[in-house]
Amino acid sequence: MSRDLAVEAGKRAGEYFRAGYNCAESVFLAFRDLAAPGLDAGLVRMFTGLGGGLGQAGCICGALNASALAIGLLKGRTGVDEDRYACYDLTNDFHDLFKECFGGTCCRTLNRYPFDSKERKRNCLKITGKTGKLLMEFLTTKELVKPE
Repeated sequence: MSRDLAVEAGKRAGEYFRAGYNCAESVFLAFRDLAAPGLDAGLVRMFTGLGGGLGQAGCICGALNASALAIGLLKGRTGVDEDRYACYDLTNDFHDLFKECFGGTCCRTLNRYPFDSKERKRNCLKITGKTGKLLMEFLTTKELVKPE
């Protein structure tokens, strides 16, 4: 069942990207749909600036950043007296998984095409969909999300 959930997450992330959302927004919306439907959909605003590697700066991939924020939504702390290392460890593990999967973490390395080119959009679509799937596989494996 978790495999089906991961496939659906990848599919939805890709559909959101095709609809015009950026990579970070798409990963968040797919995560929200499947793992945290109680979250306000308006939170997508927080993910907009992550696209293009932090506002098209080409730094950390927006899909990776969105995944880190999703992990934080599930395991982050709300006070300084709480442990932060559980979230750090999970985020680090996902970072390493992403890097292993794609060969890097920076937008400019993952996608060397000019912004708004068809080639770039096609490559980002693949990265976004695969990241949505990878995130949901990770979350179910770590038992942060329970498949139905």
